[in-house]
Amino acid sequence: MTRPPRASDQALVELFLDMLAAERGAGANTLSAYRNDLDDLSAHLRAAGVNIAGAKTDDLREFIASLAERGFKASSLARRLSSMRQLYRFLYAEEKRADDPAAVLEGPKRARSLPKVLSIADVDTLLKRARTDAENNDQPPAQRLRAARLLCLLEVVYATGLRVSELVALPASAARREQHMLVVRGKGGKERLVPLNKEAKRAMSEYLELREKAGRDSKSKWLFPSFGEQGHLTRQHFARELKALGQACGILPARLSPHVLRHAFASHLLHNGADLRVVQTLLGHADISTTQIYTHVLEERLKTLVRDLHPLADG
Repeated sequence: MTRPPRASDQALVELFLDMLAAERGAGANTLSAYRNDLDDLSAHLRAAGVNIAGAKTDDLREFIASLAERGFKASSLARRLSSMRQLYRFLYAEEKRADDPAAVLEGPKRARSLPKVLSIADVDTLLKRARTDAENNDQPPAQRLRAARLLCLLEVVYATGLRVSELVALPASAARREQHMLVVRGKGGKERLVPLNKEAKRAMSEYLELREKAGRDSKSKWLFPSFGEQGHLTRQHFARELKALGQACGILPARLSPHVLRHAFASHLLHNGADLRVVQTLLGHADISTTQIYTHVLEERLKTLVRDLHPLADG
């Protein structure tokens, strides 16, 4: 039997790891752990004459069984299973596979980790520093344009909670002056409406004005054009600029990523009284169970309300 080429598995795994680094801010150690887990999966599948792109659910079950036979502890087995599930969920979302063979797999139950969240003060600090940089007339025009672009990215993602892939692929038409809502095409081609606040619209307008003055990208269909193959700014590039801005503000790189800003949008809305279903709609979650990871924010808010408003609460 001819075995599938190793390069095919490597390409898919690297694509997945790039997403983890850009959208979730995964550090070097985390990426190394994922790579080891998925290399182990790839080696097992290769020995069975299949590859990651062609594996079936039974192939993955056999891999999990082999881990148990090798004496893996429940926690280690659960981590391998989680890595595999996330990989196949990503490949399905990116249309690299027509199905998700890992979706029905079961493993040890583990407590769901809470998302990283920036405080409102942290976000304010980032936005203030980004605006100061964007309004600095002493820097070269190209540098000021990049600063204005970063401010625009920050204002829009915090105002809307867009996925980073949705954000960087916004069309230039999203910045129309009369625009009060964005039409976003999310996962599975589904469209949703998200509102724009005044600061986001202002940042868009200022960024486009500087872009026009620079005489660049005037005919581009993208709001954030680039010279790369995709034609628009990559999520990796945005992540790098965001981490650099965070460092300038005293925020550790491990705490900051475009995905963390999306978490901040959702958490801050819930903390200030938004309904979970509304946040689900704004985030573009197909299932409310995905949004329920933020219920810890609601629980904290309820505790605060009882503590502050209940007549018999301790003073």
